[in-house]
Amino acid sequence: MPNSISQPMTVPWGPERILISNAELALPEPPTGPDLDEVVAAGTANTTTTLPEAAWRAVARGITTPGTAAVQLRPALRHPAGFLMEENVEGATLWSVVTRVWLSELLPGIQPRTGMEVMDVPDPHVMGTTAQGRPCAVVRYRFRDLDHLRNHVWQTLNSTLAKNDYTSSILARKVTRNLIAHPVEFTFEDGSEPFHALVVRDGITRLASAWKVQAGPDADAAETATLAVEALFGRAGTSPGGEDGTLGARLAARRAAWRASLAEEFATETAGPEPGLRAVQIAQTHVVPAQIAVGVEGHRGHLLAPEDVFDDAMRSILASVHVEFKPWDDAAQNVEVITRALKRVIQQGDALVRKDSLQAVYGLAVGRISSEELPREFGDTRIPGTALWRGVYLVHALTRPELHERLKDQAKAIKGGKRMGLKGFAELLGPIVDLPWRSHKRAVSSQARNAWKNGGVLTADVVKEWEPVPTDDFTTLVASALTGDADARCTLAVAGGIALIADKQLTRNVGSALMAPKEKGGVPFRADVSQIVEDLSHPGNELGLWTLALAANRFRADGLPQNAVTLRQFIKRGKDGENEDPATGYVHFRVDLDQPDKIARNDLGLPETLFQWDVVWASNGARAEKAWRAYLAQTAPPPVAAVAVPSAGDSGNGPESRGEDDDAPIAEGQAAVGVAESPAPGIDSLPAAQRAVEHRRTLRQSLASARDALDRLLELDARAGSWPPLMDVGELDGLREALLNLQTDVQNLRRVIHEGEDERYEDETEETVGTVAGA
Repeated sequence: MPNSISQPMTVPWGPERILISNAELALPEPPTGPDLDEVVAAGTANTTTTLPEAAWRAVARGITTPGTAAVQLRPALRHPAGFLMEENVEGATLWSVVTRVWLSELLPGIQPRTGMEVMDVPDPHVMGTTAQGRPCAVVRYRFRDLDHLRNHVWQTLNSTLAKNDYTSSILARKVTRNLIAHPVEFTFEDGSEPFHALVVRDGITRLASAWKVQAGPDADAAETATLAVEALFGRAGTSPGGEDGTLGARLAARRAAWRASLAEEFATETAGPEPGLRAVQIAQTHVVPAQIAVGVEGHRGHLLAPEDVFDDAMRSILASVHVEFKPWDDAAQNVEVITRALKRVIQQGDALVRKDSLQAVYGLAVGRISSEELPREFGDTRIPGTALWRGVYLVHALTRPELHERLKDQAKAIKGGKRMGLKGFAELLGPIVDLPWRSHKRAVSSQARNAWKNGGVLTADVVKEWEPVPTDDFTTLVASALTGDADARCTLAVAGGIALIADKQLTRNVGSALMAPKEKGGVPFRADVSQIVEDLSHPGNELGLWTLALAANRFRADGLPQNAVTLRQFIKRGKDGENEDPATGYVHFRVDLDQPDKIARNDLGLPETLFQWDVVWASNGARAEKAWRAYLAQTAPPPVAAVAVPSAGDSGNGPESRGEDDDAPIAEGQAAVGVAESPAPGIDSLPAAQRAVEHRRTLRQSLASARDALDRLLELDARAGSWPPLMDVGELDGLREALLNLQTDVQNLRRVIHEGEDERYEDETEETVGTVAGA
């Protein structure tokens, strides 16, 4: 290969040594303005592509050899699409340019692998685009502002590398498989100027790993993400450049300047007889292979809206790889499966549901339609535009008999399974129902998704014919539900069931929960979540219906109720001054049918909080009482007084006195004392005792600062999203090893000093005895 190393070489990479066999010793020359214009002209003339000129400029800027791309774009006699790569997916045909692209011209798109995690930085709003009524191979990302974009790119790269990286492989062999990319229009809610850039949709791990090779062997995921963001946008707090030109042009000029400095560094590193490690890093990652989607055409007879065609085609490509061959985690797969299944049903057009209704349901499922738009989309102003009602209408729409079976068939085909029961279908719904409150209820999201896996709110009646009853007060539905009104009963079952699941008042109870203390999530008997919801919504179960209605009424999408968290979390929150008055704060209350407002109160008149024990007891009181009596019969009687059988109205249900509380609060750490100070200059000239004073002070302050930093990390972990992790496991292992070494050294110092004191004591004792004897 010309301009490449003459023979294989080995370079150090942290503790490893990597064999390099194909590093090139020359970088591509940056294209000129006429080269870019050639791509834009050829793309605009191609009848199969409908990109706006700004998008073509972004494509041209990213390609290292614009001339080859222009050749692919020019139509041939019998091939109007030219030599573009053609790919047929569900409902559409895609055309792509296959080329090589500058690494620094690619932004990471939304990462589906972590998209179902609770993220600190939310994903942008994604919208499709059209041109003259035709689908366009561009999607629009809408961020709050430019900082939101920077933070999102940083988070995506950091979290991707925390999952996996191919750093060693890319350093040895480059990126060898095409990244799948397309242009995106970046828009901003704060009114900032929009711009176009290339975004990677598949191959984000390869993209992030290439940046990690650029960053060097000692860089962690966070440092790598910072390097990439600064190369793409400049340092934090700096403007994108001069005042001339558009924002996109100024950002492109900044990236070109960064590449120019990298080329100078590369030239210096390759000037010697053998290239250094830095030259290899640049050579292996400066350019990556990519296929850039530039054209799309929907198939005849498809029922998708034009603005949905391109994004659906891209998602079909990604899901076909990562659901069937290289799986994402369960939640990410479930979202892809249910949304792709819904798209397939829309495309086939054989469901007995109006097309516009299916489009509205799809928009709700993927988050394109917000909760506030619910009344307009469903044509009923009585529907409250809330997150809970979004969940009600989403569950109702996806479980209609005319749609439910078709969705299950398509979901089975996508997942490659032969059977799917109600529990399997409910598992698909969990990660799309919790979208509005996912970040706010992050602490209990895993329990909630397990509850959906256990049947969720899909009772036998919910999957039959019924219609939601819009209301601002769910308690008004109780009277109708008691008489057997299916609409009222199912509305309460879905709304109240979603609220109880999302707030950890109803979970998939396992063996350890049986007869455990109610404060620890104990239950009087075991049953599937869907069975509990079904029993709560039974026409004759007044206690259960009121439990559902009050839970739905008190539900909030912007936080967790006080009784949804463990005792340790509850105490810690109170320490921070966030503990609310139970009478006015966000708390689910136990039901007492004898009270006018149906809320149980203790002897002091304060409302009693709800526990899962109370929910399960309310679902089937007779079964709960029978199970409780059987439990008492198997345990030794109390030594002083007989234990009364608790009824649904008692304040204490469950063997609360049994065992110690596993969630007892941890002792508070030492208060912050500021950053540790180094010993003063000239300390080495002081006597040893005075130097020891300074070093002891530094040691105490350093330990106190470490304790403070650890406390703050724990507090951040309690409030931040579940992904990316605040620290990776490798870094924690390194800290733990350093702490163990420090503990060992402290113990050794203590032992030396203690033994020295014993020796001095023994010497003094011998001298005293000898003096007395001589006297």
